[in-house]
Amino acid sequence: MTENRYAVVMAAGKGTRMKSELPKVLYPVCGKPMIEYVLDALEKANIERIAVVIGYRSDLVRKTLEYRIHRQPLVFVEQTEQLGTGHAVMVCRKELQNHTGATMVVAGDCPMIQVESILKLFEAYASDGQQLLPSCILGTIIKDNPSGLGRIIRNRNGEFTGIVEEKDASTEQKMIQEVNMSYYVFHTPALLEALNHLKTDNAQKEYYITDVPAVMQSQGQRVIALPVLKPIESLGVNTVEEANIVEKALQSL
Repeated sequence: MTENRYAVVMAAGKGTRMKSELPKVLYPVCGKPMIEYVLDALEKANIERIAVVIGYRSDLVRKTLEYRIHRQPLVFVEQTEQLGTGHAVMVCRKELQNHTGATMVVAGDCPMIQVESILKLFEAYASDGQQLLPSCILGTIIKDNPSGLGRIIRNRNGEFTGIVEEKDASTEQKMIQEVNMSYYVFHTPALLEALNHLKTDNAQKEYYITDVPAVMQSQGQRVIALPVLKPIESLGVNTVEEANIVEKALQSL
């Protein structure tokens, strides 16, 4: 069943470390804008509706991707102020308000995203088997060198209890190899409700999507972390050097 699958692709950022005037998601990897890899994967996963959140040089992003509207259920949503990843989803309320199924939230700058991973997360949401459906499923990865990434915290029973960013992690927590890669599948009504409770009491004064699982848990909802992502999906692109690494990885596939 795919009719209950939506996606929000966060694509509003500038990407100052890429040393380019292009919006980050349009930075080319193997001659193709990064976001195209994400949209290709969502297309192959038969996502019913995709909201692409645009901001910096939004006209250019729209112009680059508008050809896809003829083959893909794509809409553009303007994020005129970049107030964080949580805010990027907030501006999609209109697109999501009547959706009762699942919504994936993913960044537009992750060209290594795999169709199989998307499908596994949606399938886990649909066939969890518990009486209480999960409000959130995080796609995680076990990484040999987790430096710089948010660690997944679990209790003694192996259940997800939270995400701790490296700068806030204890020495013991820094040894955890399971990390958050910002792949989320949410029960859409629960997501919209949780967004109402996000706060900006952080150094950047922004709304973070990473805070949503904690909000949901505080309301007694189920949040699951599944280490189903492939090792190649741990390759992110935040610098020109990282883009070169990803290019080599793509060429080796």
